[in-house]
Amino acid sequence: MIKKSILIWLSIIPLAILNGAFREKFLIPWVGETYAKPISGIILCLLIFIVSFIFIPQLGKGRQKTYLKMGILWIALTIVFETILGLAMGNTFVELLRSYDVTTGNLWLLVVLFIGITPWLVVKVRKILFMV
Repeated sequence: MIKKSILIWLSIIPLAILNGAFREKFLIPWVGETYAKPISGIILCLLIFIVSFIFIPQLGKGRQKTYLKMGILWIALTIVFETILGLAMGNTFVELLRSYDVTTGNLWLLVVLFIGITPWLVVKVRKILFMV
């Protein structure tokens, strides 16, 4: 189940990239960077939840511990991916760390934490909605 969950995480990457492009091309010119970053963070969280809501049930039933492990794995994969991509794009490590500073309006840290709880949260929400 954990190995298959990596496929779900991989499916989120293109959505995150599209969300970033949407933020840069439309949100920032429309509402400015101060508001665009938090809006973009919320949009990305919604996209992550929707993808997870659709695909996590395809993995089969697991224990709560399994979904928590899945979330930790997703956090680790996200941080490693973002760090490698950021450094490859010419950002410094200090610049990458700044994206985790919520006081700048950047919700990236909250998005990463949301990624971590999403598998567990999806299972809880599905139980409430579908009584399964």
